[in-house]
Amino acid sequence: MEQSMVQTQTARLLREPMSDVDIARNLKWRRMKNFMFSVVGLLTLLFAICTLLALFIDLAMTGVPRISAEFFTNFPSRFPEKAGILSAWVGSLAVMITTAVVAIPIGVAAGIYLEEYAPKNFFTKIIELNIINLAGVPSITFGLMALGLFVYKFKFGQSILTAGMTLGLLVLPIVIVTTREAIRTIPNSIREASFGLGASHWQTIQHHVLPYSSGGILTGVIISLSRAIGETAPLITIGALTFIAFLPTAPVSDVFPYVSFQWLHDAFTVMPIQMFNWVSRPQQEFHVNAAATGTVLLVMTLLMNGVAIYIRYRFRRRMKW
Repeated sequence: MEQSMVQTQTARLLREPMSDVDIARNLKWRRMKNFMFSVVGLLTLLFAICTLLALFIDLAMTGVPRISAEFFTNFPSRFPEKAGILSAWVGSLAVMITTAVVAIPIGVAAGIYLEEYAPKNFFTKIIELNIINLAGVPSITFGLMALGLFVYKFKFGQSILTAGMTLGLLVLPIVIVTTREAIRTIPNSIREASFGLGASHWQTIQHHVLPYSSGGILTGVIISLSRAIGETAPLITIGALTFIAFLPTAPVSDVFPYVSFQWLHDAFTVMPIQMFNWVSRPQQEFHVNAAATGTVLLVMTLLMNGVAIYIRYRFRRRMKW
């Protein structure tokens, strides 16, 4: 129907050519619409940036005076001036490493399979639809699923491993979708040229598709980890502690093979939960500690995005060579 309407309008325009005045008026109106859209988009972007900047400045003005070396090296305490985030930032780092190990290989591999190998049939469409729907499921649902599956069924307990697998499943749909979108932007001419030189399907993906799409894949991975590092609801559901005064087991030991994975089974806390604990207390000094923890969390997120931008720049620069 739409194609026939376009053909009819095209035929009418060919039979009745527009005058120079009509063409000039049409171009002027189109330029005005483009200008208005650009202005609205710019104002919306500036409003969002200014709002975020105002919140960040207010948080930093409250929390930065509290940040010191002792704040990073002290455990939580009932005395606000002695309280620190040592167990919280170590726990966040351990959970993020586990989340990355769980989500990145599976998500990238699933995205490659769905985009390059999977047949385009009804079953594949059902899988794609469910992946998109999972990306919008509330995080508390993943926490309830992990509580019943990982904690009670598999007996992993309320550990770093359970937290990493829970957040890994939470961000897995984002990694899959962004991987597929990044691969989809690669022109088919690159694949055809590789096939023409005798490369196999996997060699084409390994040496051409993945290097050129690495920037988009890395962006999706960092976005997913940035979401995971601020999640609180699923971790509280699986039993993360709000007050912890010890660190996980060291990953390096003095006994062969000198590597220990006991830390995966240890109890943990993370910075968002530590912030929640301090905000829920009536003393104003603990609220300052929470603002300082929020500032550190925001800086960590910005650093993660900065590293992603740098790695993406390096990949693109290498591709130009």
